[in-house]
Amino acid sequence: MFVVMLHYLQPLAVIDRHIAEHRAYLDRHYEAGHFIASGPQVPRIGGVIVAARMAREALDAILADDPFYREGVAQYQVVEFEATKAVPAVQQFER
Repeated sequence: MFVVMLHYLQPLAVIDRHIAEHRAYLDRHYEAGHFIASGPQVPRIGGVIVAARMAREALDAILADDPFYREGVAQYQVVEFEATKAVPAVQQFER
């Protein structure tokens, strides 16, 4: 699995111009089973995406399609981990 930390590179006014397209992007990847959870950091300096287990190259391709990335308003830090413990609903994403 992966934790993707998004760090905003632009003021929130610029981020907000891309938020609708970013949310549509998230919806597509939830439907595809790629993403498990996501949301803004508190305080709102970026966001977090928890992604299902997949090849790192596949995740990189998915992230490259994020409007925040394409528009250069956020950068990403990706942390891969093995979920050795999780609630049953999350365990299905570790396959």
